Amino acid sequence: MPLPALINKVISVITRHAMVDNGDKILIGLSGGPDSVCLLHALTTLRGKYDLGLHALYIDHGLRPGETDREIEFCNRICEKHDTPFMTKSIEVKSYAKTEKLNMQEAARLLRYRTYEETSYEINAHKIALGHTADDQAETVLMRLFRGSGPTGLAGIPPVRKNIIRPLIEVERKAIESFLDSEGIDFMIDSSNIKKDYVRNRIRLSLIPMLREFNPDITGTLSKTAALFRDEERYFEIIVTKTLMKLISRKTETRIELFLTPFEIMDKVLIRRVLRRAIDSTSGLRGISFIHIEAITDLMKTGNPGDRLYLPGGIRVIKDYSTLILTSEAPATLNTYTLTIPGETILKEAGVLIKASEAGMQEPEVTGHIQGIWTSLGIFDADTVSLPLTARPRKHGDFFYPLGFGKRKKLQDFFVDQKVPRDERNRIPLILSGDDIIWVVGYRADDRFKVTEKTKRVVKLEVKKVRD
Repeated sequence: MPLPALINKVISVITRHAMVDNGDKILIGLSGGPDSVCLLHALTTLRGKYDLGLHALYIDHGLRPGETDREIEFCNRICEKHDTPFMTKSIEVKSYAKTEKLNMQEAARLLRYRTYEETSYEINAHKIALGHTADDQAETVLMRLFRGSGPTGLAGIPPVRKNIIRPLIEVERKAIESFLDSEGIDFMIDSSNIKKDYVRNRIRLSLIPMLREFNPDITGTLSKTAALFRDEERYFEIIVTKTLMKLISRKTETRIELFLTPFEIMDKVLIRRVLRRAIDSTSGLRGISFIHIEAITDLMKTGNPGDRLYLPGGIRVIKDYSTLILTSEAPATLNTYTLTIPGETILKEAGVLIKASEAGMQEPEVTGHIQGIWTSLGIFDADTVSLPLTARPRKHGDFFYPLGFGKRKKLQDFFVDQKVPRDERNRIPLILSGDDIIWVVGYRADDRFKVTEKTKRVVKLEVKKVRD
């Protein structure tokens, strides 16, 4: 006997998207609705063809207590009929939504997928089969269009994503209902699907019927549009992968550094995609949206070295001289060190080494320093400082007398005037003689400890960068 047209369509989808391998164990998401019941029937029909091991799972969301018992009983009955092991699990959607500050639909979706994955692992299933249809695809495309999604979002629901397969993704709901009716297969109706409380339901019940007046095949059209976007996305993904491999300088779970030079000749369309892929691959950078991607692009194109962005979630984007740094690492705070004189001291958190020595006035750089304000060399009148010198981070209430300024200034105000990034301020070494700041390393010495014509000997501090 020839197979029904719907089953042949499912075979075509499974084959074209390489959804299953012979001998796969598959966990089926079963709600009792027409789509999941059709999926169960289709896969049990094809069980012999692919030598499949099937299991079904009903997830109770705790949102419809008056209906779930009947649905569970119904699902158990049809699974017994199809000789398929049946399981039920419960999730607490309301409490999760409240805790994570999510809407009910998003909370339900996240918990549902988590439960599918956990159950799949428990029974050693190779695949998870879900009953999404072409109508679900069309609704998803419209929802994402209204949200302003780009091509990736408009690619819709993928037929295969990792171990999740959707054999009905190209089958319209009207074909499913016709198939179930012709085969005499019963199903349940989820009352939440006929309420207009959710955006997806309003699209399904109000918008799509209206669009059918303009295009009777609107579901098929939107489904095909999503397929076109997916094809283009796959092509771009290849380009993005190759490009990103050349861009990454260093990477951890909370930090990624990208070489800047290749971005200079890169089109903005590719820049956006590369940045998105880099961010998605770094777990500590989640939460960056499209508007942030645009800001990062502008920083790369027009920013100066040292410029940075402060994004939600403690994420910082820093344009360095040769790299773009994206990180969620907490800004480092300098420890307190005692400088060895003569000798070398590494200030790890600042990424610098300070070479300290004493010298006479005859050295050329000492004479030149009388009038200069140097950032990597500090030279101080040895008779005005008290040894040992210490290096520490800033403290509330710090002040000093900036060389060339002529009067006392709060360190906080100095940092603001110098446009010192706030996430760098706690790692800038302050060199102290007793309780007095004699040098804000990298920025300014203190006027009280400067070298003059009367100076006989000096303390010389040379700063060198060391690799983090």
